[in-house]
Amino acid sequence: MDTIKHIPENGKTRVVIIGGGFAGLKLARQLANTKYQVVLIDRNNFHQFQPLFYQVATSGLEPSSISFPLRKIFQKKSNVHFRMADLLEVNSKENEIYTSLGKLKYDYLVLATGVSTNYFGNKNIEEFSIPMKSVSEAIFLRNSILRNYEKALNESDPEKAANYMNIVLVGGGPTGVELAGALAEMKSEILPKDYPELDFSLMNVYLFEASDKLLNGMSEKASAKAKKFLEKLGVIVRTNARVADYDGLTIRLDDDEEFKSYTMVWAAGVAARPIKGISENASVRAGRLQVDQYNKIVGLDNVFAMGDLAYQTEGKFENGHPQVAQVGLQQAGNLAKNFKRLLQNKEIKAFHYTDRGSMATIGKNLAVADLPGMKMQGFFAWVLWLFVHLMAIVGVKNRFFILINWVWNYFTSDQSLRVLIRPKKRSFTDKASLKVKADNAIV
Repeated sequence: MDTIKHIPENGKTRVVIIGGGFAGLKLARQLANTKYQVVLIDRNNFHQFQPLFYQVATSGLEPSSISFPLRKIFQKKSNVHFRMADLLEVNSKENEIYTSLGKLKYDYLVLATGVSTNYFGNKNIEEFSIPMKSVSEAIFLRNSILRNYEKALNESDPEKAANYMNIVLVGGGPTGVELAGALAEMKSEILPKDYPELDFSLMNVYLFEASDKLLNGMSEKASAKAKKFLEKLGVIVRTNARVADYDGLTIRLDDDEEFKSYTMVWAAGVAARPIKGISENASVRAGRLQVDQYNKIVGLDNVFAMGDLAYQTEGKFENGHPQVAQVGLQQAGNLAKNFKRLLQNKEIKAFHYTDRGSMATIGKNLAVADLPGMKMQGFFAWVLWLFVHLMAIVGVKNRFFILINWVWNYFTSDQSLRVLIRPKKRSFTDKASLKVKADNAIV
């Protein structure tokens, strides 16, 4: 395999970061303008703001508003190099990685690949449901909803029309809860204006959660209030409801109760993709990689893992840190300081997670927030949620457009983003040469 081109061998210590998500991006930014040579590798050429995927899926925001080109971020950072590639394998003995672009030596390797959707081995659910782990999947969900409503217009049988109009969400975490609330608001405020010929009493938004409460990572009060808010918006919430199968139309629970919908969103779990050369020895729960208090992968001196991929236990986190952005950001900050300490021959410091709280929005003026020493529900929690997420967006221009969209939507409840964009299909004579080996790719 050839070496990745145009990354100079200039004698600098090379830090290779795999993944341009919250953790990987923060680490790369904090190591910019240092004596390290930083190589950031991601399968996309943009950073995507995952907490707002649901707003893209429900036509509340444009995809470009929550995406930011990685190359633009590092335009003036001469020691940072970006490559768009898939990670295929890590050879820790040779300090080398193999990617879809070629191989590359490293002095330090940091894995921040995040996690992907976990279907728990159910092939039917994997084939027919819609995940929500990327901007492209959010766009696909938006297209699926709009396409199904166009089909519903051509159904004279109310039962068949309802199959196209119903939307089922599986998973009562933040993604499921926030998406359910947004869809319920679309049902009451937007879709009837776009499709006045349809009977919206036929449409139901279902939220199924296998455990006995929503928002399992939050307080009992936040969970109960979120359920109350959703039901107020018209969402049919079912806890202790485990989805056993889905064939593209019929959703079957494990007690054999059935529901019908052509749109089922799967947000019920995550798992890490295996990384060849690493996961065989360091993989633990759901494919996460066991790390020590310095984020070093067990058994390796110069390979680290951060964010959702990393599994570190401490204190009350006996099952590992929660898989939320704040953990990855704090880990990246600590690891960046440790890399700088190494340059100064100083002792590195252990990572300890500080829980700064969690939030979820359910709809307009409706949110829940668990903060250190304080719990909030309703309007003030919603305002706080807006502010925190707006400030976390990369790029001043993106923040401005998101704020304008939010203000417009608040007063009009009618964004004009409901466009059904379908890619043109092409046939290639040599498909084998163009096929990405997704099974072996990590990011």
